Amino acid sequence: MRPVDIGSGGGYLIRWPASTGALGPDVELISADLNGALVGEATRLALAEQLNCRFVHGLSVGAVLLTATDSNRTLGALTAGGAGYLLPPAGYAGIVLVSLAAYFTFPFWGATLAMVIGLGPLTLLRPLVIAAACLGALASGGGWTSLLVGVVAGVAMLGVEPLVHRRWYSRPL
Repeated sequence: MRPVDIGSGGGYLIRWPASTGALGPDVELISADLNGALVGEATRLALAEQLNCRFVHGLSVGAVLLTATDSNRTLGALTAGGAGYLLPPAGYAGIVLVSLAAYFTFPFWGATLAMVIGLGPLTLLRPLVIAAACLGALASGGGWTSLLVGVVAGVAMLGVEPLVHRRWYSRPL
C-alpha cells in the first residue's frame, strides 16, 4: 500500500502515521507539495524524527509516484529526467539574461537593438525551448513518467503569460 498526501504542506498527515507505525512496515508513505520550502521542512522533520516517509516537490511528481509500481525506480527516473529537462531552459535563461543586461546597460539605440534582436525573438522561442526540455527529460533516461511531468510543467510555464496579459490588458491592443 502506498498512501500519497497531495498538497501536504508541512507533511503532518504523513509524518503522524509514520511515527506511530500503525500502518505497518510494508506501507510506503509519500507526500507531495508545490511549496519547496514546506517540502524541505517536512523532510528535515522526518529525518530528525527518523521516520520512514518521503516528501517530494511538485504535485505532478506526487501523482506519478502514486501510480508507480516501483516508486524508488520511478523517483530515480524522475530525477534523471529532471536533469535533462533543465538543460534547454538553463541555456535559454542565460541568453535572456545577456539580452536583458544589454537592454538595461546600452544607450537607447543599443537597448532597442537588444530588444528587437534578442528579447523579441526569444519570446517566440519559448514553446520550442519547452519542447526541447521535454525531449531532454525523455532522452536523459527519465522515461515516460518524466515526460509527463515535463509536459505538465511546460504547459504551466507557457500558460502564465496569457493569463497575466489578460488580467492587465482586458481589451485587445
